[in-house]
Amino acid sequence: MTDRVSSNHRPPVMEDVAAKAGVSHQTVSRVINNHPNVSAKTRKVVEAAILELGYRRNTAARQLVTRRSDTFGVVAHNMDHFGPAHILLGIQEAAHAAGYAVNTVGLPDAGEKAIIETVEYHLAHQVDALVVIAPQEEIVRGIERLHPGVPLVAIGDIGTAGVQSVGVDQQRGGWLATTHLIELGHRKIAHIMGPTGWLDAQARRRGWEAALAAAGLEPGPLLVGDWSAESGYAAGRKLLANSDCSAVFAANDQMSLGVMRAAHERNLRLPRDLSIVGFDDSPESGFYFPPLTTIRQDFAELGRRCVAMILDGISGNDPLFSVRIQSHLTVRASTGPRPVALARS
Repeated sequence: MTDRVSSNHRPPVMEDVAAKAGVSHQTVSRVINNHPNVSAKTRKVVEAAILELGYRRNTAARQLVTRRSDTFGVVAHNMDHFGPAHILLGIQEAAHAAGYAVNTVGLPDAGEKAIIETVEYHLAHQVDALVVIAPQEEIVRGIERLHPGVPLVAIGDIGTAGVQSVGVDQQRGGWLATTHLIELGHRKIAHIMGPTGWLDAQARRRGWEAALAAAGLEPGPLLVGDWSAESGYAAGRKLLANSDCSAVFAANDQMSLGVMRAAHERNLRLPRDLSIVGFDDSPESGFYFPPLTTIRQDFAELGRRCVAMILDGISGNDPLFSVRIQSHLTVRASTGPRPVALARS
């Protein structure tokens, strides 16, 4: 006969585990909270009792005592895109490593009303801190007006004085991509940027412009996509039909893939006839044909820095107000020297 409490009776409590294991309830508490001052033998006995009785910690009661939920609330939008999705993964990994759960709620839209309602939902569930993945101007404007009463960190290259933030230096990434092409001898470099309302897209464009200006070069054609391979393909077809550019910096890897198809349809070989640089270093980019030169974003490091900033805030320390993580150029086979015919012209 088992000692597990029946579904017709009350659920087991800590005192039941203590009685079963023959220890005090303080010892059970130490085991549950991974306190170091418990012998391996005692820990094993208590864990066996917990398993047999089906005991589960009463988190609601614990919150009343500690006034903490050990949970971060994450507000997110556009999670079907590579960047926001992998930012969330980085936050989750870092939060779990620090002993925190993550409660994520997606925004139905980027409007201020949706942001306020989502934040209020998290606060009603007594989260210890808030993270807002803020790739768009509308989201930043919304969170600038928030006063949640818990630490709030925005993820993105937002550049506002009113909000703590951590993000990848997107402008430097655009600079690195463009400078790489300039150093290969390219003089007419096109850019396919992401949606104009996205802060990352704006910053990557600024990096492209700054690198060209520093080299004394005029910006090549500028086209706008929506991050999808389809939009990159459409922009690539238009670009290659009406321009003699020898290189393209596309603002993400998926749009780069679309440009590659457009180039293939015009019988252009990469990188002999055209060089392409992407952005993100998505897992598939090394398997494009040819493998894609791209800018790598370290999402795991971004998550760690975000969680460190939050923990400083929870502890009452003065955290860094803004953190920028550097991006890195990953050179593969999609880029090469400026075509000989153009170099001689």
